[in-house]
Order: sequence, then structure tokens, then C-alpha cells
Amino acid sequence: MKRVAIFGNAGGGKSTLARGLAAITGLPLHVVDMLEFRPGGVAVPPGEFLRAHAAIIGGEEWIIDGYGGKSVWQTMDAADTLVHVDLPLAVHAIGVTKRLVEGLFTPPQGWPEGSPVIASSLSSYRVLWPCHRDLTPRYRAYVSAAAQSKRIFQLRSRREQMQFLEEVRTEVDAAHREGGKVKHTVMGEL
Repeated sequence: MKRVAIFGNAGGGKSTLARGLAAITGLPLHVVDMLEFRPGGVAVPPGEFLRAHAAIIGGEEWIIDGYGGKSVWQTMDAADTLVHVDLPLAVHAIGVTKRLVEGLFTPPQGWPEGSPVIASSLSSYRVLWPCHRDLTPRYRAYVSAAAQSKRIFQLRSRREQMQFLEEVRTEVDAAHREGGKVKHTVMGEL
């Protein structure tokens, strides 16, 4: 697990999962929202975003959290580990609502400073159904086809997300005690 793509519909807890995984593994975390937007929510020019994205996925070690339009497929191609947050649509909607409410009081972690929380949340609500209808089946097909060449984790509940992090933590700790490589047999691996 050196190049990890974490992806799925809005509000699924990808950012929380990515921060937890980065803390456990020590892999550098790159949040797509921070690459795509400047403070205040101003979009980065597409060419600038694509250059920054290419530099990251060309690296040896990383965790990338987020969508990034067509770049998500490039991220998944370059990754050795795919983590698909694949929750029921209602859970994603609740996650967007929770982020909206909390964002009114504290800026969401991983968002550029001064991001428009209400506008961004409304945008997330607008993409929930199209993503669920169109992208989620494509993500599922991609991870199924990639199972022969990549490590795949399809997390279908908040509980599985927490168990995934706990099992990775246990394995990393064991590897450090033994001074060897981490052998992964984490829940949800296909």
C-alpha cells in the first residue's frame, strides 16, 4: 500500500478515512479539493490542476482523496490500492447534510480556506443522484476488473470504514514490531 486512491460519492466520509489512513501509514495525503480550488473556492485553471495532479500520481507514495473529474480514472490507474467508499445513497446524503451543518460553524477539514460551505454543499446534493446512478456502477466495474492487479477495498458502511482503519493500524504496528513489511488481509478486500 504505497499509492492509494480513495473515491466514491459525496458525503461518504472519504476525507475522514483518508486522514486516518495517512496518520496510520505515514503516506502523504493529497486532497483533490485543495488542488482544484484556491482560498475562497476559486477554481484553479484546468491546466494547472492537471500538472499538479500528474506530479502527484507520478510519485512513489501518496493517498489521494477526492474526485477531480476525469482525473479520478488516472488516479485509479496509477494506484496500487483502491478504496471505494460505496455506501447507500441515503447515507451519502446524510453525510453531506452533516458536513453542511458543521461547516456553518467550523470550516470543513481539507477544504481551501474561505470555501463557500453552503454553495459547495448544494453542489454536493446536486451530484449525489447522478453519481449514484452513473459513476457508482462504473466504479464497481473498475474495481472488479482491477482486482487481479491492485488491492481493492470496497467499504459499504461506516462500521467497515472504522474496521478498515483499525486493521491497517494493527498490521502497521505488527510490521513495525517485526521490522518487516506489512502483510495486509484487511476486511473488505476483494
